[in-house]
Amino acid sequence: MTIHNLRRLLFIVGVLHLMPAVAASDPSPDTEAWQAIRSTLFAGREIVESNAVIELEAPFRAEDAAVVPVGLRARIDQTPERHIKRMWLLIDGNPTPVAAAFTVAPDAGRADIETRVRVEQYTWMRAVAETSDGMLHVSSRYVRAAGGCSAPAGKDFEEAMARMGKMRLRLDGEAPEPGHLQTATLMVSHPNLNGMQMDQVTRHFTPAHFVRRFEVSYGGKTLLTADVDFALSENPQIRFRFRPDAAGGELQARVIDSKDLIFTQSLTIKPAALASTR
Repeated sequence: MTIHNLRRLLFIVGVLHLMPAVAASDPSPDTEAWQAIRSTLFAGREIVESNAVIELEAPFRAEDAAVVPVGLRARIDQTPERHIKRMWLLIDGNPTPVAAAFTVAPDAGRADIETRVRVEQYTWMRAVAETSDGMLHVSSRYVRAAGGCSAPAGKDFEEAMARMGKMRLRLDGEAPEPGHLQTATLMVSHPNLNGMQMDQVTRHFTPAHFVRRFEVSYGGKTLLTADVDFALSENPQIRFRFRPDAAGGELQARVIDSKDLIFTQSLTIKPAALASTR
């Protein structure tokens, strides 16, 4: 073995030896982006770092940076006495760190939200919850993903535009008894362009056009609203929970995009057998 090859082997062995320690050590969560968000969005209010009220679920390393699954898990029930009023999903390293702001009704049962987001670089991701007593709680995770915001759309652009606005609103799993928590999924076909995707033919950037708001109601009462930005993945979706009653009613969804196009969908919740229409 030559000296050159020996040095190369020792270098590789040294790097491999160091990799687990580097991978296990996340950078400090107290980033400049987080400091700026705290001072502007929360006016310097005290925020408790804990998973006792809200817990963020996100992958350690994302398989696809353009479609990163995240969950905001409430650890308390929604009751009139104490509930989560609002939640924020924050991604420090994205072009716009405030990915979503959710408002959840006290009678929704549980303030659980799942969605899929784009992540531009290795970054801290945070779920912040404001409870009815005015306290702020944050749960943080470091996510390893890169290039998701500038990744090209996954489908043919013309096909995606032709399907834009088609919605699915469904109940997930077996139908529960009235009064029990039920999970529902809302998805809208939309390219959710953020202005960072380049047309591979023209080499021009495609103008931004994305979903900016979700509104969901049940029996005429608002369950949740979500003000979102282009951090959400193509064909954005949200999963949420609510508590159907014995009388049943209409589960209604309204989606508004950045060009003020409005898309709607509804689902009848039957009192005897809760069923979804697809």
